[in-house]
Amino acid sequence: MTTALGEKIKAIIQANGPISVTDFFSLCLADPEYGYYKTREPFGSSGDFVTAPEVSQLFGEMIGVFIVHAWQRHGTPPGVKLVEIGPGRGTMMSDMLRVIERLAPPLFETMTIHLVETSPRLREVQQETLAAHQGRISWHDGFDEIPPGLTLIAANELFDAIPIRQFVKTATGFRERMVGLDVDDELSFGTGVAGIDPRLLPEQAASVPLGTLFEIAPARESVMVAIADRLKAFGGTALALDYGHLITGFGDTLQAVRMHEFDPPLAHPGEADLTSHVDFQALGETAVSAGLHVNGQLHQGDFLVGLGILERAAALGRDREPRTQQIIQAAVDRLAGEGEGKMGELFKVMAVSHPAIDLMPFRSVD
Repeated sequence: MTTALGEKIKAIIQANGPISVTDFFSLCLADPEYGYYKTREPFGSSGDFVTAPEVSQLFGEMIGVFIVHAWQRHGTPPGVKLVEIGPGRGTMMSDMLRVIERLAPPLFETMTIHLVETSPRLREVQQETLAAHQGRISWHDGFDEIPPGLTLIAANELFDAIPIRQFVKTATGFRERMVGLDVDDELSFGTGVAGIDPRLLPEQAASVPLGTLFEIAPARESVMVAIADRLKAFGGTALALDYGHLITGFGDTLQAVRMHEFDPPLAHPGEADLTSHVDFQALGETAVSAGLHVNGQLHQGDFLVGLGILERAAALGRDREPRTQQIIQAAVDRLAGEGEGKMGELFKVMAVSHPAIDLMPFRSVD
């Protein structure tokens, strides 16, 4: 059993030899004919996974609170460009805008809204979700199309969907992990000849066992550099929320999700969402070397609690029937709680700014 994209990838490998994990990742998500984001509606209960904004309006509301706070810290300028990269169904932006309008009318009235989205199908969904703000929202394929002005950026689960490279420790050093064909002509992992710059490896690389994997993500770093160029040119803050780790380490985090279940990454190319964990240490180092101020990094749970999600949840549940209160409580627990199936610990949050400003709930780091 394979997929149309699986067959296409096999044909590419038969013609040209094994492909890198990066190329496999890119084909799975973005192949023009059969790529996952080109053919499917990935979000929500009918899709393959549920993102934080789909769990509860509280998530987007807290991001809205943060955006208002960042705007105040930047000196409350008019004409701000509010940008979301990879806006999903538009749910988070809709919740953010409701809060921004309530808390900061001058920001709301003078800003313009910019969605960076390459999928025509998702743009249609976003237009429906955000119909109330018609005329104020522009859609863009890339960053370079956004007009000048102080820029406040939100990116939820953006970086995890940007392809990574993987390297395997072999007897002759770390070699790039490839996708090839086994004796039965099925897709399988192997190793290629390309090595990795030893300076990119953590110190303990010499002592890890053979077969250990290490991941780097040059494509993620170039997105961070593009964000840095924008913020350095016009000033502003970018907020990134994603699952990942705060310290660079070893291990295989490539994963596929299909119909809310984990799926072997090579099993259903084009029919499963492919992601990997974000290395926030590497991303932060990229931001700093690109000239940005990093506001520290937090677990999503600490970030949301620090912005007042518990108080907002209590207000939302006040005078409601017990069932509604339970739903609100369960949503908060899923977004901010720790443990299996919860996002509070697994997801991390990082803010970067130019010029340097202190932002709550991050503790200032020098």
